[in-house]
Amino acid sequence: MPNRLAIILPVYLLLYSLSYALAFAVRFDFDVPREFVTVAWTTLPFVLAIKFGFCLLFREWKGTYRYVTVTDLAALGAVALCSALGILLIDGLILSGVQIPRAVVCADLALSLLAVGVLRTSYRAYIELVRPRVIKRKKQRALIYGVQPASLAILRMLQATQPIENKYRMKGFIDPGLETQKSWIGGLPVFPAATDWKQLRRETKARHLLIPGGTPGRIVRDLLHQCAQNGIRAHVIPMVDDMIHGRFTLGVRDVTVNDLLRREPNQLDLGAIQDYITGRRVIVTGGAGSIGSELCRQIWEFGPESLIVFDQSEFGVFTLEREFASQYGPQTGVRFIVADVNDEATLDRLFGEERPQVVFHAAAYKHVPLMEDNPQSAIVNNIFGTKTVAAAADRWNVERFVLISTDKAVRPSSVMGATKLLAERFVQALARNSETRFMIVRFGNVLNSLGSVVPTFRKQIESGGPITVTHPDMKRFFMTIPEAVQLVIQAGAIGPSGHVMILDMGEPVRIVDLAKDLILLSGLRCPDDIEIVFSGIRPGEKLEEELFYPAEAGARPIHDKIFCGAAPENVTMLRMLKELNDLEQAIAGPSTRARAALVRLAEGHADRTSLDQEVVRAA
Repeated sequence: MPNRLAIILPVYLLLYSLSYALAFAVRFDFDVPREFVTVAWTTLPFVLAIKFGFCLLFREWKGTYRYVTVTDLAALGAVALCSALGILLIDGLILSGVQIPRAVVCADLALSLLAVGVLRTSYRAYIELVRPRVIKRKKQRALIYGVQPASLAILRMLQATQPIENKYRMKGFIDPGLETQKSWIGGLPVFPAATDWKQLRRETKARHLLIPGGTPGRIVRDLLHQCAQNGIRAHVIPMVDDMIHGRFTLGVRDVTVNDLLRREPNQLDLGAIQDYITGRRVIVTGGAGSIGSELCRQIWEFGPESLIVFDQSEFGVFTLEREFASQYGPQTGVRFIVADVNDEATLDRLFGEERPQVVFHAAAYKHVPLMEDNPQSAIVNNIFGTKTVAAAADRWNVERFVLISTDKAVRPSSVMGATKLLAERFVQALARNSETRFMIVRFGNVLNSLGSVVPTFRKQIESGGPITVTHPDMKRFFMTIPEAVQLVIQAGAIGPSGHVMILDMGEPVRIVDLAKDLILLSGLRCPDDIEIVFSGIRPGEKLEEELFYPAEAGARPIHDKIFCGAAPENVTMLRMLKELNDLEQAIAGPSTRARAALVRLAEGHADRTSLDQEVVRAA
């Protein structure tokens, strides 16, 4: 507020003067003898000077009145107490011949503290209680889910927001832990979760539900459907951690598909991660992709000595470079390289210049139906690209190499899955006689990745539908990109060389259910507004994916959400080099020959592999 002190100083002068005068009146039962009236007038300038001096010392006038807290009131008490001691000191040492009654000093301490405390709290009460009613603006009634600290923080945040900016009027909480009896918190009723939603809406007239950002996805999905059935709109308040890391800004936002699939936060071994990333030189291939770019973001938060973003997409690298410049400012520790993972000369030069200690290999072609029509490209990029980067890591004595794999590599039915299986096997063969610690991390689909099902569904909804789903029973494992990357980085810290780390993906989700959720999130209904049509299974697709081979079924847990599969016994470098040589000759010919060679090699590495599309279609 401009000229703030011009308002505060006269108010404090008046309050301190009145409290000092009232202290004399209280001491003498409101009949002050003439000589003590003279004492009051004589000592008032000294008393005011002392109080103002301690206000300056404790920075009393710099505190905001709108957000007054218990800490501010404690500071007021310190000002009042020190002022009283100061008055007693000058009364005894400086004001010779003048005696201020000790009872007056004590009464003045209490009265001045009360006066200024009431001033501060009155302003906050006006802002939070009176002003919203004065502003002629219709509020939207809302409920808050839960009574945990995050839920109470929502209430405090909205109370602290300017009334003209806060469009919600809180009508109560919904407590999942409360069964029958209604209670109260902060002057608001707390309703049991079992309360009938129609009754709840009639009683509170609420049209909005605010959900803390950390609420598990299964609960958010249930709340979303309950709200949709009862004419209530669900929103999410981002958590503090999300705002700190820039994923969301402070405020109320609509529920997203990420909220529906959110699980309990990962418990990361930050010490182990820092040991191999902080102060180290790191390369991320495919660094401009969905997984690669999030890897770069999270790795940078751990403070590596240098980070090299390596990708063949010029536009993707440019986009991430602009993001880093905007988020972190000019950085000397990040390099952005546009090159192909099969460019051995460029990789060799880069490894020689940078001497990386950690490599995350995320570069891959991943679109299943598209790779069915382009088997040579999939083989070159996914298999030989992995071979080139892994061999460079071995040659330059990189400490750790982490390959990003996929559940489609388990008994693959597609070209893409078969190429990732052979990439896994080459890395495992290389690990047998290398000082580099080679690890593989396998997981399912990630939400909102480029070309994935969620962005496709969104575009279909925006165009008015219909949404096309391949099969009503098709299921997939889903995980948010940030969670998947967190676990990839964690696996790199604790995984043994040559083994496959399999992420706990939770329960598979039916694609048709995901489509219905997205329709609901768009404020529409299925099938009234948007229809779902079934187009049939596409080449290379399965009805359900798997995460484990039978030999990995008893994989031991090495983390709450990471399993370690056994390394295959029959994979040797001699065998892999012979197979890759055969494959290299095959891709020089027609695509049918390349695909046949890939099928034969994949079947030799999987205990039950079906790349026959007719079998898949029949399923």
